[in-house]
Amino acid sequence: MTEVYNDYVEDSDFDTILSPDIEFTGTLRFEKPFLIRGTVSGDINATGLLVIDESAVVNANINALRVLIRGQVKGDVRAVEKVEVTMTGKLIGNVTAPEILMETGCVFNGKCTMEERTKV
Repeated sequence: MTEVYNDYVEDSDFDTILSPDIEFTGTLRFEKPFLIRGTVSGDINATGLLVIDESAVVNANINALRVLIRGQVKGDVRAVEKVEVTMTGKLIGNVTAPEILMETGCVFNGKCTMEERTKV
């Protein structure tokens, strides 16, 4: 799995990138690292890493292994491992994960629940 350290994510780390000029409505399902730079509405279900870049706007409930939010998300976010909201990130919705990191300057409006990590 690609290890994510906030500022060190490169395009080559991702199998799929949703470009800034793409608007997608529906349900996204994926297993490998996925980068969103465009607009997504619907639901996101993933067994892999999801990165929402600074230019992205996501109106969706998210279930993923790990989630890194640099852009805007409106919806509930649940991760098996970790959710990270950077200083440029905005999350309007509830977040549930064993590990949650919110950098100074981010926007968060919702309920935060930390659960024990489930063993695989």
